[in-house]
Amino acid sequence: MHRRPGLSARLKLTLSYAGFLAIAGALLLAVVWLFLLRYVPDNPQGLLGIAPNRYLLVRTFAPAAAVAMVFLLVFGLVGGWILAGRMLAPLTQITAAARMAGNGSLSHRIRMDGRRDEFRELADAFDTMLEQLESHVAEQQRFAANASHELRTPLAISQTLLDVARRDPTRDHDELFERLQAVNTRAIGLTEALLLLSRSDRGNFTRESVDLSLVAEEAAETLLPLAEQRRITLDVTGGAAQTSGSAELLLRMVTNLVQNAIVHNLPADGTVTVHTEAQHDASVLRVENTGHPLPPELVPTLTEPFQRGTERVRTDEHAGVGLGLAIVHSIVRAHDGTLDLVPRPAGGLLVTVRLPGTP
Repeated sequence: MHRRPGLSARLKLTLSYAGFLAIAGALLLAVVWLFLLRYVPDNPQGLLGIAPNRYLLVRTFAPAAAVAMVFLLVFGLVGGWILAGRMLAPLTQITAAARMAGNGSLSHRIRMDGRRDEFRELADAFDTMLEQLESHVAEQQRFAANASHELRTPLAISQTLLDVARRDPTRDHDELFERLQAVNTRAIGLTEALLLLSRSDRGNFTRESVDLSLVAEEAAETLLPLAEQRRITLDVTGGAAQTSGSAELLLRMVTNLVQNAIVHNLPADGTVTVHTEAQHDASVLRVENTGHPLPPELVPTLTEPFQRGTERVRTDEHAGVGLGLAIVHSIVRAHDGTLDLVPRPAGGLLVTVRLPGTP
């Protein structure tokens, strides 16, 4: 933004200090005049016939008062300039850091020394903002790189299949069409997941009253054939849990959690339990499943986009794109909730979603 040049804050403070000091000196002289000189008789004998009269005192005092006022003004300007510079030094550091951040250097930190005051609180808040911004930018860069890689893979496969079909016209077209359809379906699923993740990150959705227990039952009914196919027992328990948000996004959140719990389970005879309840001012959803033990260091990374743990990679028709829990995390965050992932000692995962409750 273009602004016209003006006085600096340091110069304004200097003038303010000097002005206040000059006013204080003038008030002091006025007090001397009102409460001392005005009571001195203005006659040749002066006070009691022995002291100087008012005329002599004024002639003697006036030059000294003028010198004192000039000294106070100069002292106020010089001292105010030095004092303002010392007071505004932290602000100069913050401004320099802000300029560096504006030029793209997000790794710089102020780390201002000294005891806590307004400037140091501002510097600490600015450092925290830079840290979060740097983390967010790095996350977005990783996301863009991973998304490009994931989208490039099906396109490369499609190009390879078309090149093979062009070089070998006698090749079975039905098999080619089937493989192209599978690749295209995966690319469409990935694109839709990316769009949903972007939508939930923006948080621009209409809020309405939603009962998580009904959402859980709908998700379980939709995924029951998948659970039966894999011989997984799917149970929905608990009571009503009212919250405010997007019914579509919350259904996708629960569906992703339940599908994730079914797919990443034991080969057979596993269980998935979905539980909803209202706790004080929160609505709670828990999804618990059996499965193989998960390394504790792996769990915090599962909500990152395109993150797949070694124990969780699927090679069948339900292989994901690594966005399931990332979408869940984004939807929970957009609804002002919290997401907790805890590995079960016996294997599997316990996922707890807490959203703000409504009456």
